[in-house]
Amino acid sequence: MGGGWYALTVLALLSVSDKRGLVPFAQGLIGCGYTLLSTGGTLEALKAASVAARKVSAHTGSPEILGGRVKTLHPKIHGGILGRPSLESDAREMAEHGIEAISLVAVNLYPFRETVAKGASREDTIEQIDIGGPAMVRASAKNAAFVTIVVDPDDYESVLAELQANKSVSEKTRRSLQRKAFAHTASYDAAIAHWLSEQEGEAFPDELSLPFVKAQGLRYGENPHQRAAFYKEHRAPNEPTVAFSEVLQGKELSYNNILDLDAALGLVLELSGRPAAVVIKHNTPCGVAIDDVLESAYRRARAVDETSAFGGIIALNREVDEKTAAALAETFLEAVIAPGYSAAARALLATKKNLRLLSAGPGLGNPNAHPRAQLDARSVSGGLLVMDRDAVEPPTEWKVVTKRKPTSDELAALQFAWKICKHVKSNAIVFASPTELLAQAGGQTSRVDSVKIAAMRGGARLKGSAVASDAFFPFRDGLDALAAAGAGCVVQPGGSVRDPEVIAAADEHGLCMIFTGIRHFRH
Repeated sequence: MGGGWYALTVLALLSVSDKRGLVPFAQGLIGCGYTLLSTGGTLEALKAASVAARKVSAHTGSPEILGGRVKTLHPKIHGGILGRPSLESDAREMAEHGIEAISLVAVNLYPFRETVAKGASREDTIEQIDIGGPAMVRASAKNAAFVTIVVDPDDYESVLAELQANKSVSEKTRRSLQRKAFAHTASYDAAIAHWLSEQEGEAFPDELSLPFVKAQGLRYGENPHQRAAFYKEHRAPNEPTVAFSEVLQGKELSYNNILDLDAALGLVLELSGRPAAVVIKHNTPCGVAIDDVLESAYRRARAVDETSAFGGIIALNREVDEKTAAALAETFLEAVIAPGYSAAARALLATKKNLRLLSAGPGLGNPNAHPRAQLDARSVSGGLLVMDRDAVEPPTEWKVVTKRKPTSDELAALQFAWKICKHVKSNAIVFASPTELLAQAGGQTSRVDSVKIAAMRGGARLKGSAVASDAFFPFRDGLDALAAAGAGCVVQPGGSVRDPEVIAAADEHGLCMIFTGIRHFRH
């Protein structure tokens, strides 16, 4: 820990926005022989608790200036932090300039993210960009051979314990705190850069920094031999998310659970008008239904493919009542996400101790909610792909291209199928009624193969159904297969050089067909 440095130096500098645990930590440091330096709100909090601390301006001999913007940016502070007394030249210069060594620094930064979350003005938000704090954190972390840097109040107790037991902080701990400090300032700067990009409407800046914080470590990744962790944004978006949902019960969420919950939530968010239920298995919807009663919606969604629903992930867009809870309890499920749960539902589902229950909040069931624009990011070898999140365009842009126009029921079924379709892997084919997924297939290298697989799954119930395809039909064979399966109407993007041939095939079979002009690939 730097040997004589800690034996001779007893200065600690405390300057924190997050004042959790501040007073006990400061009292503990004094008990270990430290003299405290502080400033601003931290100094006031210490004085209010009768904890002795010296004002930084008294230590430096320079007043705080520019409305408090300049307090710690001074050679007696940064020289005290960056000095290396074991180096003869540093020790000589420090003595020459009256610089005392500072061996412990506890700093966390202005509440920039919290200010943004409150919707503050641009001017007020800019004022919450900390300058002196990051400078002290980085200086302390650079000089971790001699300085203990603490940016997280949760570390106060362990640091104090080492000081009280050993009169020093171990090199291992200081290195750990060093890593944490640089991550802290990097994340802080990333949040500022992200906000500034948002202000300018720049979704894809030349240098992309994504501000995320670790939500939890995971036992393993997609497979047991893969390490994994779950990170979330520093501030919750203005819509329900898995990352910011409350876990009410059950086993620890796994990597695959989180992926499937996100897929289920993404689809059910598009069905907010009526009670809806989504069943996901291996990131694919295997049951979707809407109804006037939540229990009925869930039972109908489960009935689409009861075999796949076993061990599935469920998303619901209304508070779970006792009847729906009883229906959920009939099948082994991995996880359920919903806006909330009644007391009776909670009590009933508590008997399923391993079932993971997540509450996403009332926004999940709000038909008037408007999700904010978000980016989708996927890693590739040596890089990151980033794009706007896919959205379902309004059906007012749709164009009927066949002789026969859809009935009102067919149009409702086409709209429902189209919402589901973009959540199925390409090449995606979805058969649906106005209120229920009937069969789907995707992830095939041939679109006609997807049609055949979906037709095999759906059987006789596909007669008169609506079909959605995420991309155009390159040949008429796909339309012929749909008609043979019993489809009555089709919605697809269009845009193939063989569109006239495909339209003619639809007319031959008496199908109505709509072009959306927009595709929904999902790779």
